[in-house]
Amino acid sequence: MRIKLLVATSDGDYAEHLSDIIAKLQGNVIDVSVCLSPESMRSLLQNHEFDAALLDASFAEDADLGHIALPLLLISEDERLPDGLADLKRIIKYQRVSTLVAKVLEHCAKTSEGGGEEDPDRGKARVTAAWSPAGGVGKTTVALAYAAKRLSEGKQVLYLNLESFSSVPAYFEESGKGISAIFEMLDNREGNIRVLILGIRRQDSGGLSYFCHPDNFDDMNVLSVENVTALVNACAEICEELVIDLTCICDERTRQVFELADRVLLVADTAAATHYKLSQFTSQHNAFERIRDKAVFIANKGSAPGDLPTDAVAYLPAVQSGNPSVVYKTLSSYSFGE
Repeated sequence: MRIKLLVATSDGDYAEHLSDIIAKLQGNVIDVSVCLSPESMRSLLQNHEFDAALLDASFAEDADLGHIALPLLLISEDERLPDGLADLKRIIKYQRVSTLVAKVLEHCAKTSEGGGEEDPDRGKARVTAAWSPAGGVGKTTVALAYAAKRLSEGKQVLYLNLESFSSVPAYFEESGKGISAIFEMLDNREGNIRVLILGIRRQDSGGLSYFCHPDNFDDMNVLSVENVTALVNACAEICEELVIDLTCICDERTRQVFELADRVLLVADTAAATHYKLSQFTSQHNAFERIRDKAVFIANKGSAPGDLPTDAVAYLPAVQSGNPSVVYKTLSSYSFGE
C-alpha cells in the first residue's frame, strides 16, 4: 500500500522541507503532492483523491474534503481555528518531521483497511530468531550484534524484541509510542498494521529500526500465537532482515516464531547450567528437531560449545565494557555461522 499525501500550505519553504524529508524517510511508502495556493489545491482535488492531507486552516476551509480520506489540520501550537474545523484531527506544524510523519501514519493506519493480510506483491524479509533456554547468556547482545552486522552489509534491518520484560531501553533512545499500539490493533483487528508499524518504528543513528518498549508487562504477556504470527508477518513486509529477540521460555509463541524463522541462533555462554539446559532442549524437546536444519549455535562470551548436535557453530569473544551498545557493536564484526 502506498499512501497518497497532500500538503497544502502557503509556506513554500516549509512545504519543500517537509516533502524532501518525507521522501527521505518514507519515500517507499508515501507519495507527496504539494499545493501552495487554494486555487491549485481545488484544481488538484477535482481530478485526484488522497489518503491523507496536511492542510493549513485557510486551505481546509476551501477544500473539497470528500476527495480526502483523512484531512488533517496543519497548525502552529498557538493558532486559533474557525469553529467549522473543530472536528478535524490536528498535526502541529514545525515539529520534528520524523515525529510528524509518524503521527500521520498512525492516523492513516486507523482509518485504512488491510489490518494484517499479506500482499503477495510485497517482499518478505529473512527472519532470524535469537533464543536460549537460559537467562543471562547475552542473547539480546547477540541478536543486536547480528542485526548490526546485517545493517553494515547494506540490509534494511528491523529488531523486534519479544522478551517478557523488554531490554530495549538499555540499548536505544526511547521516544514516541511503544509497541503496545501495535498490540491494540492486533486485538481490535481493525486498521492497517503495516502502516502503523511504519509509523511507530524508530531508527538509531546507524539506521537500525526498532520499537519502543511496551506500556506494561501484561501487554507482551497476553499476546496469542495468532497475534505473534500477524506481528511477525507484518514486520517482515517492511524490511529485508527481521531479527527477533525471544524470551527464554519455550512456549507456544516461541515455537511459532521458530516455525516462521529462516534461522535460529541458539545462544550459550560459559556457565555449566546453560549447557545443561541447552543439552536438555536439544536431546529431549521435539521443538529442536523441527529447527535442527536452521539452527546455529552461538558460543558467546568466549565459551566453547561442547558436544552440540550440529556443525553450525559460531564463536564470539567476551567484550569488556559497561556499555551494552559498545558490546554488541563490537561483536557485529564477527561471524554468525553464515
